[in-house]
Amino acid sequence: MTTENAEGSRPDDGFHVFDTTLRDGAQREGINLTVADKLTIARHLDEFGVGFIEGGWPGANPRDTEFFARARQEIDFRHAQLVAFGATRRAGGTAADDPQVKALLDSGAPVITLVAKSHDRHVELALRTTLDENLEMVRDTVSHLVAQGRRVFVDCEHFFDGYKANPDYAKAVVRAAHEAGADVVILCDTNGGMLPAQIQAVVATVLADTGARLGIHAQDDTGCAVANTLAAVDAGATHVQCTANGYGERVGNANLFPVVAALELKYGKRVLPAGALAEMTRISHAIAEVVNLTPSTHQPYVGVSAFAHKAGLHASAIKVDPDLYQHIDPELVGNTMRMLVSDMAGRASIELKGKELGVDLGGDRALVARVVERVKERELQGYTYEAADASFELLLRAEAEGRARRYFRTESWRAITENRPDGTHANEATVKLWAKGERMLATAEGNGPVNALDRALRVALERIYPQLAKFELVDYKVRILEGRHGTESTTRVLVTTSDGNAEWATVGVGENVIAASWQALEDAFTYGLLRAGVDPAE
Repeated sequence: MTTENAEGSRPDDGFHVFDTTLRDGAQREGINLTVADKLTIARHLDEFGVGFIEGGWPGANPRDTEFFARARQEIDFRHAQLVAFGATRRAGGTAADDPQVKALLDSGAPVITLVAKSHDRHVELALRTTLDENLEMVRDTVSHLVAQGRRVFVDCEHFFDGYKANPDYAKAVVRAAHEAGADVVILCDTNGGMLPAQIQAVVATVLADTGARLGIHAQDDTGCAVANTLAAVDAGATHVQCTANGYGERVGNANLFPVVAALELKYGKRVLPAGALAEMTRISHAIAEVVNLTPSTHQPYVGVSAFAHKAGLHASAIKVDPDLYQHIDPELVGNTMRMLVSDMAGRASIELKGKELGVDLGGDRALVARVVERVKERELQGYTYEAADASFELLLRAEAEGRARRYFRTESWRAITENRPDGTHANEATVKLWAKGERMLATAEGNGPVNALDRALRVALERIYPQLAKFELVDYKVRILEGRHGTESTTRVLVTTSDGNAEWATVGVGENVIAASWQALEDAFTYGLLRAGVDPAE
């Protein structure tokens, strides 16, 4: 959304947040969006409150043409304007007769972004035309689209490299677009090779020399796209082009979320509708789901680790005042603070983690000290609790309550893998358990020994605990830890389980992967039943 006036009721068009996830972001390796995907992402971006959504290049491929046709019919944009992307008309022709320019108009988009060459070598080698003709292509295409009632932005491709090679010509392209009626001229770091100080100096000079309203489009090849975008804002740019989660060609584009968060929280610019910033983490993860990429856990502001604290020194300070080790309140961006429990944990870490998990330690220093020592002892054996909150909560409750929660007791278990003559494998598990005074024996087959154990547990216990029917193992990770006896290495297993509403992670450690898996499964079932409010069996 554009910035709002003092009353916060209507846009004054003073600052643009322009999203190009559906066009430039879709060029990331591994992303292949359907029309339905693009429509879903467009809804998320509009809900977030960006001012402009660049939907693609109508006429260049059937998918983008269909997207614009369907977006007009299926999406009632509340905050954003839809933008069509295309190029200036061909050399030697006219914009009025150019079929690609006509496709832009036919898209029905109220705003059109034109890409124009601003590097003299690209004009001569890629377009194979003269520098003067390229300027005329810009003037003719912009003025034609403006005359047709469209708002026009011009992306000056390879601008910063072109400025290094021939600053006068690069600025001439900016002037041509501006004088022909372009609302904004965007300086593009297409190869992503610039640094913040360079960006700031060039943008300030071009702004002073041309008088055009300037925007910035930064690629992230030096890891500086967000910093370069903000440097351009410092120099006077009032239009920022970004992509959700930094998706884009090669290493990506300026990430929409840290750029917007910096503008709102660090610069004090109102660039989103009221309350939208608090939806940022949810929107980021929702878009990641659509593109089928795992959200980056360490992404600024919205990553699950963005406000995670592990060191005991940090925890001690955070217990006094969270701001001592956090640059913002995570709730401002819809995230949460997390305490990680490890062998680095001190008393403050345990107290804060207990509070987070809803376990009242009652200021019992002796209890906290026991938990700290227990964690350090277990981590020495190979356990890790920073990624296994459920196992840690079971440990914490066992120390606080004086005994472990038990819903069943294991007598024995066995897993067999049979290699058959035809090359296939059969996996079978048998478990012997006690629960509520009953001895149970169950056997099950699975597509692996761990899956067979999981199924055998269910067969044995579901009659007594019908809640188990909802449990599903959704992730399984194995790590071989440093061995002390050659191949007899210690194995750590992390299991993630879901009941359809939430997920929890448990850890097991053993001399082999099956033993470690059994521990993790026991904790997973125990925690799930505890979470469901089931009374312990004994």
